[in-house]
Amino acid sequence: MGWQSKDVLRAAALIVALYLALRLLWVAHELFFVVFLGALFGLAVASAVDRLERFKVPRGVGAAMVVIGFLAVLAGFGAWMAPTLKAQSHELRAKLPEAVEKVELWVNRHQNGLVGLILGKGDSTSTANTPDSTGAAPDSVAVASSQDSDSAKTQAAAAAVSSDSSAKRSDTVTVKQATPTSKLKQKISARMGGATHYLFPFLSSTLSVFGGLLLIIFLSVYIAAEPGTYRDGMMHLFPHRARRRAGEVLSAMAVALRKWLVTQLIAMAVIGSVTTVVLLILHVKAAFALGLLAGLFEFIPTVGPILSSVPAIAMGFLDSPDKALIIAAAYIGIQFLENHLLIPLLMRGGVDLPPALTVITQALMAMVFGFIGLMVAVPLLAAVMVPIKMLYVEGVVGDELEPLDSGDDDD
Repeated sequence: MGWQSKDVLRAAALIVALYLALRLLWVAHELFFVVFLGALFGLAVASAVDRLERFKVPRGVGAAMVVIGFLAVLAGFGAWMAPTLKAQSHELRAKLPEAVEKVELWVNRHQNGLVGLILGKGDSTSTANTPDSTGAAPDSVAVASSQDSDSAKTQAAAAAVSSDSSAKRSDTVTVKQATPTSKLKQKISARMGGATHYLFPFLSSTLSVFGGLLLIIFLSVYIAAEPGTYRDGMMHLFPHRARRRAGEVLSAMAVALRKWLVTQLIAMAVIGSVTTVVLLILHVKAAFALGLLAGLFEFIPTVGPILSSVPAIAMGFLDSPDKALIIAAAYIGIQFLENHLLIPLLMRGGVDLPPALTVITQALMAMVFGFIGLMVAVPLLAAVMVPIKMLYVEGVVGDELEPLDSGDDDD
């Protein structure tokens, strides 16, 4: 290849640096994701600060005003809804195990039908009672041919009842202690504990959560106050001949992330409000808590709405399976209207992410990094898709491709 010693050393140094960077990313991935969320919110705050700057408001003051105002609105809403949410959250925690138990009982009663085929539960009694070639059921033939032996066994059992009465009483106590309800609650607690340990490891320390939120808030203020400083610093990492193209890529990434975040925030408010109203109309218990849950989980596309619908459907089973089916249909209808009306209207000029690629990315990030990886999967994918389209598809392959959707960009 004609490489000299310095070329080999340079290539080796690049490989080692890349390896160390990946190792550092793996060890400190939670910090990296928190910084990414801070930058994401900083881009959205910067858009509001740009509008305040037209009224001669300094960027530093404007950034602090936007962030403090947003937090004040959240605090006011929380104080207004705190009593209702507190009462309904207690009701939700108290009623949810009972609702899950009713779901399980309903599934067990219908396990011989379509539900059993879906869940893979066969009918173990139907084959035992199937008639044979003579037209008589095998169980009835066996019972008819063994009546004498059954009578003898009955007499022996009657004689043993008196001697085993104390044992039966103890067995009854044991059975009462191991009812299906207690077993189900133990199973749910174990599963929820395992899911919490896997998906929410960062919630194990309140101080860590508080520190992460503070870091996101301060990063959003700093980035919104002086976006040019950080942009110029990143430009110094590229050669002069590549700075113009790098600036175009970074600007497109900023527009895509800003569009995605603003869209998600609006969708969270709309979906949370609509879901609460629908659940109140259907007279579902803990409607406000379930609506708030639907709004929060809307931040996680595709997977979040499914997760938020599960407790609502389970609560519907407290009244009847028909009501649970109506609630499921309502959630499906809300998501259909969102995906076909609200999101296309809000995402004009944003990034078009294929649904299959979005789901695969979410699954991969959740498996590797847990819940925080699931939370940042879609905005991270939106940011990565822009340089892939602009640098590889256009620059290397040579295909003409718009990195952002067609539409009037108001950013």
